[in-house]
Amino acid sequence: MLFVLALIPVVGLLFFIYFNDKKEKEPIGLLVALFFAGMGTVLTAMAAEILGQLLLGAVLPDSSVVKAVLLAIVIVGPAEELGKFFVLRIISWKNKNFDYSFDAIVYAVFVSLGFACLENINYVFSNGAGTAFLRMMTAVPGHACYAVFMGYFYGKSKYALLTGNKGRYAGFTLLSIFVPIVTHGVYDAILMAGYASGVDTLAGLSLILWILYIIALFTVSCIFIVRSSNNDFCIVTLPDKVQTVYKPSVVGSWTCSCGSENFYNYCSKCGRVRTFGTLWHCPNCRTLCTMNFCGNCGCSKPSSEVKSI
Repeated sequence: MLFVLALIPVVGLLFFIYFNDKKEKEPIGLLVALFFAGMGTVLTAMAAEILGQLLLGAVLPDSSVVKAVLLAIVIVGPAEELGKFFVLRIISWKNKNFDYSFDAIVYAVFVSLGFACLENINYVFSNGAGTAFLRMMTAVPGHACYAVFMGYFYGKSKYALLTGNKGRYAGFTLLSIFVPIVTHGVYDAILMAGYASGVDTLAGLSLILWILYIIALFTVSCIFIVRSSNNDFCIVTLPDKVQTVYKPSVVGSWTCSCGSENFYNYCSKCGRVRTFGTLWHCPNCRTLCTMNFCGNCGCSKPSSEVKSI
């Protein structure tokens, strides 16, 4: 029974994020690998946290609110989120299936919920059903939220690299690490500070602040998910640029004014650019197109024209 209670929030969130990937579902094998790799990061996090606590204890031997806050933000947050990021990067960065912007969020959530699953099983079996229900509404969704932020910026860093923008690539990579560490660290810091204070009033205020923080965290992450899912696009085809080569089987040939028959958007004989009537974004892969079909995925042009030229 306790095992089932520990798994319910993890499974529910996995299905939620999986079905929000509307454009192109990810291979189950890849997602399973990410999930179990996330489980493995529990061991590295435990080792880093034990070492960090020993070092912090040598500097601040007495229990205090400051020590609790530092433990959460400087040790626990980085120990857990850095492990998740490295696993995410190693497995997914060069994977051929990482071709849509929302994929990054899916991958990050599967890694993070792998971590949360093993952690939750440990807490639930140690503390009982009450802890299971509490963590079902707080800690497990919290791990998913940190992953949403990680994946959001992780996807942007991949797209920046593909478009040759090294500055944005470096910035988004740092954000994909820094934002989850901070949001996770603050979550733990509020709880630990209230507990370490030993004062009922401060503990009560800490609990209220923690609840408000959870509400804000869940709200913002849900907005990220909905917007990212609705605006999902194919990052490997550079959607802000018109494709220069189209599939002959989809578009067909055209005859240049010089008399040469061509299959591409430029004349192979004189170099003249093919003339087009309208520009439109493919509703499936967000590629900027000019013909009646998308040159990337073959989707038919929608009835409304986006931009005339």
